[in-house]
Amino acid sequence: MVEHSRRTVLRSGGIAAASVPLAGRISPAAAGTDPIMVGPGDPRYRSLVLRGYNRRFEGRPEEICVATSTEDVVRAVERAERTGRRVAVRSGGHCFENFVDDPSVRVLIDLSGMTAVDYDRRRKAFMVEAGATLGEVYRRLYVGWGVTLPGGTHPDVGVGGHVAGGGYGVLCRRDGLSVDHLYAVEVVVLDRAGKARSVVATRKASDPNRDLWWAHTGGGGGNFGVVTRYWFRSPGEQAALPKPPGTVLTFTVDWPWEKLDRDAFVRLLRNYGEWGERNSAPGSPMAPLYGEFIFSRPAENATLTGQVVSDSGAERILADLMGALHRGLDLRPQPKTVAMPWLHATRYGFGGGPAPFYRIKIKSGYRRRRLTDAQAAVAYEQLARTDFDNGHFFVNTYGGRVNAVAPGATAVAHRDSIFKIGYLAGWEDAKGDDRNLTWIREFYRKIYAASGGVPAEDGGFGTFINYPDADLADPRWNQSNVPWHTLYYGDGYARLQRVKARWDPRNIFHHVLSVRG
Repeated sequence: MVEHSRRTVLRSGGIAAASVPLAGRISPAAAGTDPIMVGPGDPRYRSLVLRGYNRRFEGRPEEICVATSTEDVVRAVERAERTGRRVAVRSGGHCFENFVDDPSVRVLIDLSGMTAVDYDRRRKAFMVEAGATLGEVYRRLYVGWGVTLPGGTHPDVGVGGHVAGGGYGVLCRRDGLSVDHLYAVEVVVLDRAGKARSVVATRKASDPNRDLWWAHTGGGGGNFGVVTRYWFRSPGEQAALPKPPGTVLTFTVDWPWEKLDRDAFVRLLRNYGEWGERNSAPGSPMAPLYGEFIFSRPAENATLTGQVVSDSGAERILADLMGALHRGLDLRPQPKTVAMPWLHATRYGFGGGPAPFYRIKIKSGYRRRRLTDAQAAVAYEQLARTDFDNGHFFVNTYGGRVNAVAPGATAVAHRDSIFKIGYLAGWEDAKGDDRNLTWIREFYRKIYAASGGVPAEDGGFGTFINYPDADLADPRWNQSNVPWHTLYYGDGYARLQRVKARWDPRNIFHHVLSVRG
């Protein structure tokens, strides 16, 4: 949308001290209009319903409230409760399970009208509305103030759910997770009497609402209320956020599948894993490198893609990784590299995965150590099968600054991991559901066969709530003694339950993997 006025930016102490208009939003109060309500008979309805990323699930809400203010959300939540209808909220629409797109959801609150990015003088923090996409947040923070928020690689992902689940991405090894910079959150909650209101909770130790802030530092979306705004400022005295690199070195390396036999595949994953074990501690000189090793079939190549902060000695760091990967292998492809301005690089999400509007199933696992050779062999065998449509196994670098934060300081429990692993299947036709779901479930169960089919082993404990997997709550697929909520939240689940009981006593916000009060 067009920004209606220019920013006036005053510099103080090296950071921006500006107050800017809430660009990119329409204020109902200013316009004198009611909230935008869309029903099944409206020509806009189908487009709004199809904003969901995963075609396995499609909701049929009776009404969609396109909120443009916190007040709109308050009214929508209260109305849904008064009429006894289940409510859900959508930010970017990239949820992999049916938390939002479910037939039982009768009122959908769409936050795509709330996209403002501003500097809040009073809180000395950067305010971001929950409907903004990562790409726009990066652009506005950088152009307006020369700062950024460490977050995900996909520019179309909505901030609302991304941050609530922790928020990780290219700069996480250097700057930590998004929630490590979360100062405050505004949440629309519903009390026991059915009255909705907005609450601002901060990380200040003296804030009586601090538990609500903490729950949104990795406790997942759709659990406690509707997030409408976040405020970000890094810990410490300076009201600042990290400065992004001026330029980055992006890289891509391809290994042709036809030349990767099982032994070579296992060796390649071992080399990558050992490099991660050596180079993922907080403060590591290799922390400026982020990589995603993507093994996709029926693609022709296995691909390592990523970027390195240029002013950190990018060529040297990348050469160190490539030297490690080549150890013991005859196949030694050279990386294709491009140096580009950081903001330009953020516009292009990288990595594998199906195109939007596919049917999708995803699973995840954190790693404290590399995959064993036996697990790597299982991955090779699963990817060599032909009874699925599109399969993706990816191993993303992690750790670094992420692991400098104590597990209990935020709701993100996994602060001792060096890789984040994903398993993803994508297909187009519902007729392929059984075939593709069987493939990915067997893949996951075989990788974690020693711990009941889930990542409950010492080498890799836990899963990522923003890659939600309802199978973890199903005893057919989770045959460990570890419940789904421990895999996601570790020892923090009991605390999340207390937050739930206090702030959502009627359990109006719930889904298949929601926190139980």
